[in-house]
Amino acid sequence: MHIVFIALYNFFIHSSSSDQGCSLISLYRMSSKKPQTIAAAQKTYFTKVHGLPNITPLVNSVQETPEPIPTTVKGTIPTWIHGSLLRNGPGKFEFGNQHYNHWFDGMALMHRFQIEDGQVTYRSRFLCSDSYTQNSERNRIIVSEFGTLALPDPCKNFFQRFLSRFEMPKPTDNASVNFVKYKGDYYVSTETNCMHRVDPNTLESKQKVDWSKFIAVNGATAHPHFDPDGTAYNMGNSYRNKGAFYNIIRVPPERDGPEDTLEGAKILCSIAPLDKSKPSYYHSFGMSENYVVFIEQPIKMDLFKIVTGRLRGKSLNEGVYWDPNQETIFHLIDKQTGKEMPVKYYTKALSTFHQINAFEQDGFLMLDMCCSDDGQSINNFLIQNLRQSGEALDEMYNTMGRPYPRRFVLPLNITSETPLEQNLNTRPDSTATAVCRTKNQVFCTFEDLHGEDLKDYGGLEFPQINYARYNTKPYRYYYGCGFRHLVGDSLIKMDLESKKFKVWRQPDLYPSEPVFILSPNAEEEDDGVILSVIITPVKDKSTFLLVLDAKTFEELGRAEVPVNIPYGFHGVFNSSA
Repeated sequence: MHIVFIALYNFFIHSSSSDQGCSLISLYRMSSKKPQTIAAAQKTYFTKVHGLPNITPLVNSVQETPEPIPTTVKGTIPTWIHGSLLRNGPGKFEFGNQHYNHWFDGMALMHRFQIEDGQVTYRSRFLCSDSYTQNSERNRIIVSEFGTLALPDPCKNFFQRFLSRFEMPKPTDNASVNFVKYKGDYYVSTETNCMHRVDPNTLESKQKVDWSKFIAVNGATAHPHFDPDGTAYNMGNSYRNKGAFYNIIRVPPERDGPEDTLEGAKILCSIAPLDKSKPSYYHSFGMSENYVVFIEQPIKMDLFKIVTGRLRGKSLNEGVYWDPNQETIFHLIDKQTGKEMPVKYYTKALSTFHQINAFEQDGFLMLDMCCSDDGQSINNFLIQNLRQSGEALDEMYNTMGRPYPRRFVLPLNITSETPLEQNLNTRPDSTATAVCRTKNQVFCTFEDLHGEDLKDYGGLEFPQINYARYNTKPYRYYYGCGFRHLVGDSLIKMDLESKKFKVWRQPDLYPSEPVFILSPNAEEEDDGVILSVIITPVKDKSTFLLVLDAKTFEELGRAEVPVNIPYGFHGVFNSSA
């Protein structure tokens, strides 16, 4: 789901002939190399549906609501909930008569649902990014986004417009993906080098923060992980004269002063891609107690096509493609030493955007994630596709591979004495396999973390767990959205012991990513509530915040919001208890 592939814009800014740069000639030479691919048999799950409802209102522009407004509560909102659900996503899809092409291009709109004493207020603000400000001032699209190339200024003459094709495009700072937290401060983030520090109470934009001012990366994901002490881990690419590198980032939990942002951030490890001219795209990564797990998947970024896109009149997404003949590689990095482990774990071609959890147990690392056997859907989320209806909408959905939760079991104790061509997974009741092909290569197959009945709900994405207590630990429950449409149309709670699930689903209602909140004095893993923002395309101004009992998955209450809200991406709960 929702993915923003814009980090490579920064490549242009650093693409001089210096050591940090990577010339177009060298990129062309690297991109012309024949890829080392291994054929992989595919078993892609597709869902055949007919008569999908039109969801155009979910991806229409809305007005911001900068001052808090009351909501109408029906049922009961538990009085022990104190804090705010912060969410992020696109909220404006055009400037003047120019329209964005891709869902991920829309301008960031931040939302805050403040919950106190069983009551809820709502407010929203557009992020005051440079992209938003410049586009607003000129009333046209000035800054290019993932699927939209900004056109030359029509006020310039023909020769000036021609020369503008050779100018380095400015990277977007439209941070529309998630709220993230570093050193106690909240930021909104996408995947470029720029985040924005925001006030979590007023949603006002406070400061633009550039990763590249602190460490040599050209962006970072919007899905960091955290150790119990607050140490944050993330990933970001760098582009050098020898091609691209993947970098593991560590940010300390402490601040040195009131103005401290990313000071002290370090690159823990750099990893060379299988093909340095065509690195893999990644939206997130896994983390266990002792390891960062990077998944190098066959969604590829053709750097030569990307850096020449403006010259060719093509947007960034034209350089992102799916290579089904390339195996997926799991890289393990020791969090303490920063060293990449010599053993690499391989599996067939798959695409993944969100991991569920990862933990170590009995000499194995369990990696749970939502993944599909097809990675071509990343370029399907064009605005025109999301606004289709009838047979065209059905066909779009039916040709997209479904995401499903899966577990890979990675044996950690591989030595020169480990037998080859033998399943090393000795865990009882696990159908996953891990077979040494060589002393440094293990080929893995997965086990499903679901039963056959999940296919009736279109698979599962936007996974969440009781992160505060069970991140990097053995766990039993995870939550997510069922996708029997192009966006989530149900909420699901999965029990890993039985692989049975509970569902909240109602006609014409489309829930956002579920957010788990632990209840006071919780003893069991699922003691708490689930928050999700519910939107409908069939009724105007009828959004509501849903509160479910996480244990029973029954509705406790809802807070109806008298304004329209578009379908968003990710969010967090900011506790004020």
